Amino acid sequence: MIRKKMKTIFLFLLALGMLVSIKEFVEEPLQVQAAGRTVAIQSCMIAGEQVVCELKASSVPSSEDGLYYIFANEVNQDGATGNMVATVQAGKEVTVAFPLAYNTPASNLSRKFLVAVKQGGQMVQVSDEHYITNPEAMAGFTTNPIPAGIKGILPSADFTNGELQELGIQQIVHNMPLEHIVSAQGAPGAVLFSYNGQNYYFDSAKLKAYDGTIKYFNSQGMKVTMILLNGGGSEYTKHLIHPQAVGGECPGYALNVADEVAVNHLKAIAAFLGQRYSGALGYGQVDNWILGNEVNARTSWWYTNSDSLDFNVGIYAKAFRIFYNELKGMNANVMLYNSIDQEWNRKSNPGSFLAKDYLDKFNYYMLREGNIDWGLSFHPYNSPLYDPYAWNGPSVWVKNSITTPYITMQNLDILIDYMHRSEFLRPNGDVRSISLAEIGFTSSFGNEAQEASVAYGYLKARSLPDIDAFMLFRMVDDAHEMQSYLAMGLKDLNGNRKPAFEIYKNLGTGNEAVAKARASAIIGMDIDEMVNNKVIWTRADSGVVEMPAQVETVE
Repeated sequence: MIRKKMKTIFLFLLALGMLVSIKEFVEEPLQVQAAGRTVAIQSCMIAGEQVVCELKASSVPSSEDGLYYIFANEVNQDGATGNMVATVQAGKEVTVAFPLAYNTPASNLSRKFLVAVKQGGQMVQVSDEHYITNPEAMAGFTTNPIPAGIKGILPSADFTNGELQELGIQQIVHNMPLEHIVSAQGAPGAVLFSYNGQNYYFDSAKLKAYDGTIKYFNSQGMKVTMILLNGGGSEYTKHLIHPQAVGGECPGYALNVADEVAVNHLKAIAAFLGQRYSGALGYGQVDNWILGNEVNARTSWWYTNSDSLDFNVGIYAKAFRIFYNELKGMNANVMLYNSIDQEWNRKSNPGSFLAKDYLDKFNYYMLREGNIDWGLSFHPYNSPLYDPYAWNGPSVWVKNSITTPYITMQNLDILIDYMHRSEFLRPNGDVRSISLAEIGFTSSFGNEAQEASVAYGYLKARSLPDIDAFMLFRMVDDAHEMQSYLAMGLKDLNGNRKPAFEIYKNLGTGNEAVAKARASAIIGMDIDEMVNNKVIWTRADSGVVEMPAQVETVE
């Protein structure tokens, strides 16, 4: 989302004339096992009503009794402090099993497991933590995802007026702030959900609104992606804000994985959503979930008061494990995505983390604690955000190199190649699902630039087999965003269609040749040649474009 990023526009303007010194990228092997821990948990898998863990030791640690002790910790617990769920004779290669205990207070579905030995009367951790990596094995629903092409959009409020169908939209992205749906016992219309031995409540009126929206999109054959946000704007969800995010001023806060009550509540929320929107109970079907928005933008969308990359990624990874295991524990075929922005090797906001660094650290945790089928939601906006030319960005910001400051639609192949690396692959060896769940192009500097940018962006995304979604942001301009020259909509504030509406409508249809010819004429090069030959055409200026004398806005 771009609203908070608008605060960085002036930082862009100050820096536009400066060359950026980028440290040359040096690839280092990932260290999956922490130093000094000689026992590796190779896997933890659900088998029937049991969890089966395979252990392998590079050397068997000394102990008083020759036993391995298996602990099941909540994500807020560290060390041998959780529930001891099994003991087994220590050895080089060991298999150990214990109850899954699903939907009981002792549920191990989204707990993390570790091995300890007894030394000097104390329990000493001798392995890294590891999560269950096949939660789908016990799912009650296995709903097939709605088949869809990549053409998508963030719809406007009047989404039933037929324009989505006219555009040929196949995918929808929508927001779900947790504070909208969570309620409490005794609240009017509260919906009861009993989970893991506790009762939780949800707002029936808000749920009915989401139900109707999701079912409408489903009825039109549109795949739904829902973004889970934590705005904290409710008395029922204040405890879901991480302690190191309390008091911050931000539209999005890190989830509370530091407190047992909050952790249990997050489990219930994820399980409830996975069940309700499985497509099997009459409430609608959500195939894709995104946890948070641009989570590397710490002070903009996933706030904590810590500037430690390891801390921030660590708590996000814990929240991700909860939602992944609980969602897929209900519906085996849902996808869960993380979310990062385009600031690959340069950050416009000092409070953010580099997208590449965040992605690397997130993947490190996923590998270290059990590889799962997570997806990547990436936002390849132009740089600067208000730059109107998706096909011709400033050379200082857009480079055909892993050291590029930004990854936009032009050099998106860099991200794709990066995700093809062996350490980033899915557990089955395939490339992960990559969703361009938010991308937009301004018309503040002319409709033609937006037309050509929309065509270029869509065709470039479609040319890359690993891209599963291209979601335009947004259907209608936003007055506040327009103050920073971000007129991203296909329609203006008065509801009038811009030329970009027509070109997006024709893409992916029998009239696509018309759209391509129009875009090629604006660009000055055949758009198929540009896309198919991966032409990266940049300009020497630093992104300075002539600002309009006035941008019409609505207060």
